[in-house]
Amino acid sequence: MLDQIRTKLFADGADIEGIKRLAADERISGFTTNPTLMRKAGVENYEAFARELVKEVPDHPISLEVFADDADEIRRQANLIASWGDNVYVKIPVTTTSGESLAPLARELSESGVKVNVTALMTTAQVELIAAALADGAPSYVSVFAGRIADAGVDPLPIMARSVEILEEKAPNAELIWASPRELLNLVQADSIGCHVITMTHDLLAKLDTLGKDLDRFSLETVQMFRNDAVVAAYEL
Repeated sequence: MLDQIRTKLFADGADIEGIKRLAADERISGFTTNPTLMRKAGVENYEAFARELVKEVPDHPISLEVFADDADEIRRQANLIASWGDNVYVKIPVTTTSGESLAPLARELSESGVKVNVTALMTTAQVELIAAALADGAPSYVSVFAGRIADAGVDPLPIMARSVEILEEKAPNAELIWASPRELLNLVQADSIGCHVITMTHDLLAKLDTLGKDLDRFSLETVQMFRNDAVVAAYEL
């Protein structure tokens, strides 16, 4: 089933050894990370980690995120990060922490040749604004957090489908990323609407072999798992 999927798979994480293994997996087309994932992975030196990542994975797009919160410092960080490799996309949040739109800065960076990945979008209004900003710039990504939209009790599929249309209409150099997926079904959904990319954590990528699995067989394996775990635990009644 996976060989019929057109949506590209990007691995989301900050484990260098895991990333190196996935870089050899032909199913993986790119990599993304963020400060939260880096902190969880125990990364202490941002630049050292990022430069090692770019060195180890020179042939895949890599998205590395700024961590400043004002336009001037974000601009400086973005240009520095972009200088680390031709395959680097700089992740810029859709707003500052106070809610100020960073669309003007995204436009400036993109039109200057910096490949950006505008991140943390959740509404079609945000996609419209960012698409207009990226329309005449360098190749870019727009990351809509479908998983978090679903966490809010909202069906993300209509938002994602409309986002694909917006980018095709207004920013043909930009690709839509289905971010923060929760299950493999999201890959099938992303593909069904023509979403260009989906990011997946290493844990979720480990489940790829279950895609298209026969459900009767899956059911039997689940029963066997419960039984085997009970035997290993030596449970008695």
